[in-house]
This record gives sequence, structure tokens and C-alpha cells, in this order.
Amino acid sequence: MGRRPSGRVTVRQVADATGYSVGTVSRALSGHPAVAPATREEILTTAARLGAPASPRSPRRAPDAPVLVRCPYVLDDYFGRVVTAVVETLALHGRRAVLDTGETARDRPAVLALADDRDLAGAVLVLPPEPVRTLEALRAGGFPFVVVDPMTALPADVPTVSAAHLTSARALTSHLLDLGHRRIGVVGGPTEWLASRSRLAGHASALADAGQLPDPTLRRSVRPTADDGYAAARELLDEPGPGGPPTAVVAFNDKVASGVLRAAAERGLRVPGDLSVTGFDDLDLARSTVPALTTAHQPLEEMGRMAVSLLVRLVAGQAVDALHVSLATELVVRGSTAPPR
Repeated sequence: MGRRPSGRVTVRQVADATGYSVGTVSRALSGHPAVAPATREEILTTAARLGAPASPRSPRRAPDAPVLVRCPYVLDDYFGRVVTAVVETLALHGRRAVLDTGETARDRPAVLALADDRDLAGAVLVLPPEPVRTLEALRAGGFPFVVVDPMTALPADVPTVSAAHLTSARALTSHLLDLGHRRIGVVGGPTEWLASRSRLAGHASALADAGQLPDPTLRRSVRPTADDGYAAARELLDEPGPGGPPTAVVAFNDKVASGVLRAAAERGLRVPGDLSVTGFDDLDLARSTVPALTTAHQPLEEMGRMAVSLLVRLVAGQAVDALHVSLATELVVRGSTAPPR
């Protein structure tokens, strides 16, 4: 096996320790589907074992080095607002940003290789799709980074900034319960996402406060798009469970909610007279639908600003006590919710 590195782990060292090529190791660490599950597991385990804690302040990093801002998604009105806030806040701190955005970013070299990049001061990773062990290994390698809106639950020593998903979802469902709704459908996000699971927990918590249990026949999990929201709403409205169709639907985000509105309109259902609908995020879309959406305002710009604040302190070698920051949201009540008929 390879020599244990002093302070950081590199792709080459993982390759030497496992016997796999650098290319295979890079693909495994980036979550590429072409790598066999057993191979990926072996590489991730080795990378985590080789990694040793190191000071986030590396003498080999230039003091004015730029910061990588990686967002492997289309910069729409959600991701675009986060990335813009990150770049603008970095500028206020005198830091340049190196952007790695768009879906093609997923095909570029492994995130773990950042630990060897002496030309970067650190990174802000927005909803990184990489496996948890990859991020653990990067942290063990001493590279300063902050995750915005983590896709999965991360260890306590990996800095993250996100919204308070559970309490936000509980507030939305409580709002519907207070209006008198009892059959509340849920069109949630992908089941493997941390935000999806947290919001389902918040929904269940609000139901428990009202003496109810979640009804699995009223729940769907979809990709967070308008088309998927539309398809899921058709199922909920056309194939109701024993208790009948829902009188309200909680959508994973505003885009999904817009799809629910379209499905309701096709069936001649009035919103909110026949069906109440809620979204999440409070994008511009939420104010453009008819009726405008009741939703949870997610502080996207503040998430970006807070991520930079944490990163600047990590780069400077300062102690950071609150590594997992959860920002409060605000319930925004508009015309898409009302008491049931």
C-alpha cells in the first residue's frame, strides 16, 4: 500500500494505494457511472483512510489566489442567484472567482483533485453531486471549501450552508391545516436528497401536531421540474386513494407547483377554490403564476454570502464553530391557498 501522506491525499496517492489508474480513481471520486460499484467503494474507502487532517492555511497557496465556484447545473433563477451572491461577496473580500458552472462541469476532473491545486485558495461547492466520502477526503486533505445546499447529509466537520427545510415545510403544511385542509397531497423531490427528506419530515411533523398520520397514497417523489410536477399532480387528482383526491398539494418547489397548477386547470379545478397549492423557494415564478403562489421564501442570496463568510475564515486559518449553518425561511401567503370548499 502507498505511503500515508502528511496532511493531504492526492489522486495519484489513491491510485498507487489501490492499484487502479489515475483516470479510474478520478472517475470514481467524481461519481461517474462507468465505475463499478465495488471499485468505487474500494477507492472511496482508501481515499478516506489515506486522508489526514491538515491546516486549512497552506503556505504553498498564494495569499491572493482565487476561489473556485462550482455549480454543475444550469444557472437558472435558483442557482443563478446563489452563484451571483457568491461572486459578488468574494469581490467585496478582494477575492477573484473562478467559475465552473453548467451541467458539463460534472464531466470535469474529480473534486478531490482540488486538494493539490495550489492556484486556488478554496472553493464554494453548490449542491455537489459527488459522494459523501469524496467530500470527506477533500476535507481531510486540508483544502478549504464550503458546501451550499448539500444534496446529502454531510459530517460535522464539512462546512455547509442551507435553508431550514424541516421547519419551513412544517410551516407550509401548518398553514394548510389551519385553513381546514385534511387531505394534503405532497409532490416531493428525489427521495435521496437531504432537502426532500427534511421537508417530508416537516410535513409529517405538522400533521402529527394536528393528530394525523401521513397518507402514502397522497405522496409522490419527482425531479424538481414543472413537467414532473404536472405528471405527479395528474396522478393525485385522477387516481385518488380511498379518501378521495387531495384538497391541497404541497409541492417541492415553485417549478413543481406550477406544474400542479397546470394539471388542476386542465381538469377544470379552480385554485384555490377547489384546490390549494404551495411551492417553495419564492422565485420570480411564484409571483407570475395565476394565482400567485403561497410559498416559502428561501434566502438564496444570503446562503451565498454566508458561504463566502465561512470560507474566508477557513482560508485565513481562523476557528469556525458553526460549521453547519441553517438559515430561516419566511412563509409567504399569496392567492393559491384558501379554506377547502
